[in-house]
Amino acid sequence: MQIEHSDSAAQAFDKQDDTHALPEVTFSTFVMSLASSALVQLGEVPNPETGKIQDNLLMAKHSIDILTMLQDKTRACLEPDEAQLLEALLYELRLKYVMHKG
Repeated sequence: MQIEHSDSAAQAFDKQDDTHALPEVTFSTFVMSLASSALVQLGEVPNPETGKIQDNLLMAKHSIDILTMLQDKTRACLEPDEAQLLEALLYELRLKYVMHKG
C-alpha cells in the first residue's frame, strides 16, 4: 500500500488551532501514554474519564505486550534515554501485573 503525501495537507494539519495544550509528540511521550493506560488498566490509578479505579488485566497485558513489541522493534534505533525509559516502564508494569495476578 502506498500513500500519497501532500505538503499542503501536512502544513494545514500542523497549523490547526489546538485549544487543548498537549505534550509534544515524541517517542518518550508516546510510550508514557501507553504506560499510563496500562496503569489505569491495572487499577493503579483512576480512569481519567470516570475517576473510578477499575482493573482490566487482559487489557493491561495487551498494553504491556505492545510496549514490549515496540522495545523489540526499535531496539537498534533508540536514544539511550529512550531505551532506558522503556526498560524502566516495562519493568514496573510487569511487576505490577504479576502482583495483581498473584
